[in-house]
Amino acid sequence: MRLTRLLLTMAFVESFATICVERGIYFLTETRLGFTPAQNLGMALGFGLAYVGGSLSSHGLARRLGERRALALAVGGQLLVHGLLGWATGWPAGIVAGNWVLGVLYGLKWPVIESYIGAGQSVTNTARAVGRFNVAWASAVPLAVAAAGPMIAAWPPLLFWLPAGLNLAALALIRPLPARPVHLAADHPDRPPADRLARYRLLLRAGQWGLLAAYSLMWVLGALLPDILAGLGHRVEAATALACLLDAMRLTAFVALGIWVGWHGRAGMLWAALALMPLGYLAVQTGASTGWVVAGELVFGLSAGLVYYAALYYAMIVKNASVDAGGRHESLIGLGFAAGPAVALAGGLAGPLVGGRATGMLLGVIALFALCALQSLRALLALRKLPR
Repeated sequence: MRLTRLLLTMAFVESFATICVERGIYFLTETRLGFTPAQNLGMALGFGLAYVGGSLSSHGLARRLGERRALALAVGGQLLVHGLLGWATGWPAGIVAGNWVLGVLYGLKWPVIESYIGAGQSVTNTARAVGRFNVAWASAVPLAVAAAGPMIAAWPPLLFWLPAGLNLAALALIRPLPARPVHLAADHPDRPPADRLARYRLLLRAGQWGLLAAYSLMWVLGALLPDILAGLGHRVEAATALACLLDAMRLTAFVALGIWVGWHGRAGMLWAALALMPLGYLAVQTGASTGWVVAGELVFGLSAGLVYYAALYYAMIVKNASVDAGGRHESLIGLGFAAGPAVALAGGLAGPLVGGRATGMLLGVIALFALCALQSLRALLALRKLPR
């Protein structure tokens, strides 16, 4: 129980530290450094590629060093980079480069934490552990996004110095962890039977494609929301408060799914998420009014929460809570970080051919979502062929 509390505290602390920069940096670059939406998308693309590299490397690094040392290395690296960015807040090239280095370190960190959370758990206990973990890290996100605006307005280096201080606290939390978490044996009686695993593998595939779609669209919104909300007349303090509503709704979804377990092994929740996601995205990007943006954030946040929870839960079950399970989960998040901005930028370049830059970006993002949704639907339809 003490270990669980320690891990959940670390998840909250590190989530707050991560989100201050991961989401707040686009408001900093838009308001203080004069970045255009295209420049923010370019920075987001590089961050996403770096995150994929870090997450895919996490399993190998943990196997060589042990999970505790790998986690300490990632958090210690963040402490250093956050501190340097606090010193170089007015240097655009330094901000972009530092953000990309942080992408690697964030990608390394989360799979290891997720492995500690789910290791050695039965199917039922895995559901509880994933639920507590999701609420712990997600509860920090709207707080960090909302706090980013006042920090940027008051003293921009604080956006990096505060995360550095939180990283220092996290290093103290890492010390009591076991060097390596203990996982269930493949033939342990608490592992699910083969027929249930076959169903969970298909649900995992559907959830992972939905996760890729959600984070692709979310990262486009993350880069564009500062400009959208500024265009609606909101100063940075109000803009970050409005932007955090997406994350608050995602947290609400996590709490609900942690309480109601009737969705386990069923496809209905993923069908609903795929239907809601594009509607929420379109409402936000069109930016017709503050009300439309807020409504879109709430719908999108709900759908993103549904697919995230499903993808992580089924990954922990199918992959036995290994670092590889978290690494694959986080690599899809990182791929979304990169893929969304990439197609948005490509669509923007094709804007003259389709009636404008905004239209081109929207068409590119819709095409990416359609590809992910099609793959997710294929997995969901394949469930019908399995015996019940």
